[in-house]
Amino acid sequence: MISPDSAQHYREAVGATVDRLAARIATADLPTTSTPAAELHRRVGAVDLDAPAIGTDRALAELDELFVQEAVWFHTPGYLAHLNCPVALPAVAAEAVLAAVNPSVDTWDQSRIGTDIERHVVDWLARRIGFAAGDGVFTSGGSQSNLQALLLAREAATDTAATGTSTTLDTLALFATAETHFSVKKSARLLGLPDAAVIDVPTDPAGRMLPAALAQAIADARAAGRIPMAVVATAGTTDRGVIDPLAPIADVCDLEGVWLHVDAAYGCGVLVSPTRRHLLDAIERARSVTADLHKSLFQPVSSSVLVVRDPADLRRASWHADYLNPEDAAEPNQVDKSLQTTRRFDALKLWATLRASGADAIGTAFDAVIDLAEATHALVRAHPDLELVAPTQLSTVLFRWQPAAVTDDEADAMVAPLRAALLAEGRVLIAKTVIAGRPCNKLTLLNPATTLEQVQASLDHVVATAEGLRRATTPTTTTGADR
Repeated sequence: MISPDSAQHYREAVGATVDRLAARIATADLPTTSTPAAELHRRVGAVDLDAPAIGTDRALAELDELFVQEAVWFHTPGYLAHLNCPVALPAVAAEAVLAAVNPSVDTWDQSRIGTDIERHVVDWLARRIGFAAGDGVFTSGGSQSNLQALLLAREAATDTAATGTSTTLDTLALFATAETHFSVKKSARLLGLPDAAVIDVPTDPAGRMLPAALAQAIADARAAGRIPMAVVATAGTTDRGVIDPLAPIADVCDLEGVWLHVDAAYGCGVLVSPTRRHLLDAIERARSVTADLHKSLFQPVSSSVLVVRDPADLRRASWHADYLNPEDAAEPNQVDKSLQTTRRFDALKLWATLRASGADAIGTAFDAVIDLAEATHALVRAHPDLELVAPTQLSTVLFRWQPAAVTDDEADAMVAPLRAALLAEGRVLIAKTVIAGRPCNKLTLLNPATTLEQVQASLDHVVATAEGLRRATTPTTTTGADR
């Protein structure tokens, strides 16, 4: 245990661990290894957790060999798959502070100045959004931020004192699109809403919500006796990386008196962009906003924030306990506005990053990955064997391997095996998804240090792998002489 008596051992153990990690980081040039999954399962299963203790130093050395050597390295140029970013060095150092101090920011007496730091960071983010006097709380991720936002919206919609009517959960309607993050429908179920409560609003060809269609969907719901609970607009869809038209959507929500939640888990990096902040114009008209700092502000997992325009909205989910946060407590207890009780002090990581590098540097780094995506789109368009599936406003690249001689069915059938083959090899990692009913592969570019030449090399390797898979699965025709 950490104590005054163990301070020297702490220094030695953590120092040795950092030295090993630094050596791995310095030499890691591939996103992962080619070790078969069965072998990874075997190695883990071979460790007897009831065996005699081996001591801290040996245990940490074993951890390096067992996990770190086989880890996925998001900072390498071959990692192109999901919304995982390389992390800012000051934030990593702050993470080490958190691990050793082990604070919890649920109550003032467990965190003291930590509460003030978190509130200051939340205030900064609220101002970046454009909320004059907003409030918020750090969460475990975008899914929890969305869940809490929709909980607050549900409580507002069923507040008999405020609405003047008694509303049951089965009459509530929630409006989103097919591009909306899955956590919205999952949250609706967790909140006791029927599956039919989530109404899919049509989108334009780029996958953005159509405001006129939203207005019609709300009108139709009201005509059917439904109560509009919330509209979820997305500022950075997971696959297409597009931003719903926030201003006209806000117009509809204002006219209808409906809670507008903006899921900016992916697109929140635009809030600090020196060149693209206009893409989020009107986000300040939302009633709540999700921001995932571990996606586009280069923070270690986990680091997400739910921000609300009106601080009173957070009190809709407050719960008090005599042993924790009694209602007559004078201290600023953060558990009053959180779904969690024990909660990590994740705000310290962004605080360290802002103080070390500044917001402009973060925004410039996010701009760099969007610029890289635009250049990669041009590469894909120009490649004779690749098809660009859809445009983006952020940093995704949706593509399909499909040379001229390959049919749609053959191209579709190649998407999953191609991803699997690349994952097994460990040199280039990509993702897969479905767009307009057809499967395709996806790159998510979040490393500002990655060059266009490195992406070109990765795409060439993807094409070569696809060609190799096709040759391996294409039947060989034989002549009479061969028989």
